[in-house]
Amino acid sequence: MLPFRASPIHILMPAIVLVLALAALTPRAHAQYVGREQDIVGLRLGQRVLVDDGTCPAGEVKEVSGAKMSSTGVVAARKCVPRLGPKKMR
Repeated sequence: MLPFRASPIHILMPAIVLVLALAALTPRAHAQYVGREQDIVGLRLGQRVLVDDGTCPAGEVKEVSGAKMSSTGVVAARKCVPRLGPKKMR
């Protein structure tokens, strides 16, 4: 009888599951809060800024992110996301 040899996927699977679980539980990176969208200066590609200007429904805050590059610079994308934690003071 041959001894059991675990394949590489069987060895790595628990580590992959652990990394994915930790990534799902990690809160959003410390995002910058501003009171008005006009206060955002020099938005970079991939940067996320939370704007607390009251335009989103209760319990949500506007997230402005540098979505893509254009010939004129970074194009911003806007969406309402759930507010995490207590309301921030400006």
